[in-house]
Amino acid sequence: MGRLSGKVAIITGAANGLGAADARLFAQEGAMVVGTDLNINALNEIIKEIKSIGGEAIALQHNVASEDDWKRVIEETLKQYGKIDILVNNAGISSTMTIANLEMDHWNKVMDINLNGCMLGMKYVIPEMQKIGAGSVINISSIGGIVGMAGSSAYTAAKGALRAISKAAAVEFAKSQIRVNSIHPGIIETPMTAPTFESATPYYKTFTQLPYFGKPEDIAYGVLYLASDESRYMTGSELVIDGGWTAL
Repeated sequence: MGRLSGKVAIITGAANGLGAADARLFAQEGAMVVGTDLNINALNEIIKEIKSIGGEAIALQHNVASEDDWKRVIEETLKQYGKIDILVNNAGISSTMTIANLEMDHWNKVMDINLNGCMLGMKYVIPEMQKIGAGSVINISSIGGIVGMAGSSAYTAAKGALRAISKAAAVEFAKSQIRVNSIHPGIIETPMTAPTFESATPYYKTFTQLPYFGKPEDIAYGVLYLASDESRYMTGSELVIDGGWTAL
């Protein structure tokens, strides 16, 4: 307990799945959590749950692809808590189109949410971190940002670019003691992946070496480590949590 005491964390996509697990764990560890999501009703339930066990958190409706929304989220966070120590760029969407059947509207939507939203978060949050002389940014990428995943061309392109921009930002802001790292989950049981499990489970079992799939909490503990001062000498790194997929 207390690994994030006194720290203020913005977590995008916090209404369910990985983001909700991050929000719960961060609050348990003493952080003041700013949960954001488009689905404000579901997000309010997560924040209510956190507060019911003594945590400190607020909910903000947020389209991560909107610059104006990012400016508003930061303004409201500073008004409420006065600073920002941690940014978890978690919001994302899946994509199952191949290159041959990709439509530009779909491509642009995946890029807007999975890549541009994370860039905008860093663009507007990091200057606030520079004011306090420290900060930790955790970008939730994917093993799809490291290895090829058939049928997910737009998704892997966005996640691969997120991996690269995380390294660039780590170099740019290291002198300000702002750390930027990426996390690369494997197959995690979340609402986003649920529709694929029934048909795709045999395929995924071929690559996931452990005899079970990951849970959101398995990723949340990695996010917690990168958010905490325990990882103070870690920046520009990739934390892979994939059940052995990329060990092949």
